[in-house]
Amino acid sequence: MNTSFQKTLMAAGLSLSLGCAGLALADSATVGAAITDTAITAQVKAKIADDSRTKGSDLSVTTNNGIVTITGSTPSSDAKSAVEQIAKSVDGVKSVDDEASAPSVTDTVAAKTEHAAHVTNVAAHDSWITTKVKSKLLANSLTKGVDVSVTTTDGVVALSGALPTDAAKSEAIKLAKHTKHVKSVDASALTVSST
Repeated sequence: MNTSFQKTLMAAGLSLSLGCAGLALADSATVGAAITDTAITAQVKAKIADDSRTKGSDLSVTTNNGIVTITGSTPSSDAKSAVEQIAKSVDGVKSVDDEASAPSVTDTVAAKTEHAAHVTNVAAHDSWITTKVKSKLLANSLTKGVDVSVTTTDGVVALSGALPTDAAKSEAIKLAKHTKHVKSVDASALTVSST
């Protein structure tokens, strides 16, 4: 290869390397510090990714002169604590600036309360449906005085027991199906007694 071409190629490569080092030096004090910071960042990211306590976290990790900065979010305060603990355990880390967010205790309590209210609402709803179906069965001339058990789970009414006629069985199913908020009726345990 031509000697002047080799020199030009080497000069371009050196310029590129120094330019990249200059970019890294903008944050880190020396080229060595920039390399060390990159290695620390990689180790912190790998340890966070491998730890089951931090699953569901969405984080960004940067290192500048041994100071690790973590931003993003974690699914819980326990996960946030684990992230900071993991970062501090990596060799070369001088300190950790943990700016990651985690749900507050208030947010967690609010979510649990909302879930409990939903479950309670479903149970109350099911109780209302059961009462309404039983009332309809008692008020209907074909099903009045029959021994039919009614239970409701998540809007599904289950009827069980014995009715005197096929017409009474059909009427009981129809009454349940036409009750507000009923999703479906399970009448597999509903029979016609032979007299």
